[in-house]
Amino acid sequence: MDQSAALAEQFEAERPRLRGVAYRMLGSAAEADDAVQEAWLRLSRAGAEGIDSLPAWLTTVVGRVCLNMLRSRAAHREDPLDDALRHEPAAGDEVRDPEEEAVLADSVGLAMMVVLGTLAPPERVAFVLHDMFAVPFDEIGALTERTPAAARQLASRARRRVRGADAPPAASAGQQRLVEAFLAASRGGDLEGLVAVLDPDVVLHADRAAGPTPEPVRILGRDRVAHGASAAAARVAFTETALVNGRPGLVMAPAGRLRLVLAFTFADDPAGASRITAIDVIADPDRLRGVTITVP
Repeated sequence: MDQSAALAEQFEAERPRLRGVAYRMLGSAAEADDAVQEAWLRLSRAGAEGIDSLPAWLTTVVGRVCLNMLRSRAAHREDPLDDALRHEPAAGDEVRDPEEEAVLADSVGLAMMVVLGTLAPPERVAFVLHDMFAVPFDEIGALTERTPAAARQLASRARRRVRGADAPPAASAGQQRLVEAFLAASRGGDLEGLVAVLDPDVVLHADRAAGPTPEPVRILGRDRVAHGASAAAARVAFTETALVNGRPGLVMAPAGRLRLVLAFTFADDPAGASRITAIDVIADPDRLRGVTITVP
């Protein structure tokens, strides 16, 4: 095997990992493939001579390419969040395989992909490289043109955004279990399971963008809300638990693109059991911008 063929073989062995790195930074399977291909072009031109660790070198190159792509994306959008909320891809960001992209997003976590999309480019790169792939801060600093200490601060700031260290205290584990039970019952069309977590007088509000009609929807009563939730099994296939304004809630984000949020209100019944008393279904982009989503 000649040198170029051996180098190509080494690169192909690294490709799945590099694609995972790039996808977490870019949130797009198509752009991740482009970043990985650019890394191969740079390697094939430079060769492996003088590279102590090819995996580390490739990770750094992919990180630098992704950072440049994120900066370019931000520079060409007046409001990147608007595009994300309206789930419209950026120019040139064609989804080559929607099913594959959905699998990628699910492997990372739908809520995680939504939150990563709110980070500034250097924060996102620092967080992904350090917290997800254990890249040292001296390498991240060189990549982002910062000192290792400044790179550490980038990752720390991103971590607070992702984990919600600055958000209101998370609600009880019991409320989290209620939301998880609601999601599981909705996915399975389990009416009894839904009724078990809903207060008899539960009220559901859905804004104009959330439903099939141009008017807001208000549904009263446990049975009606349970029937509506059980009928939404296709929608909840792309739904995951998250903290919504510091409380357990749900986000619907096919391929990691935020479309809808369910915010819950809880109360204890006379017997002391916690139930869901209200559900706010938020899909309007203006309202979604006011929601803080973090990963528990």
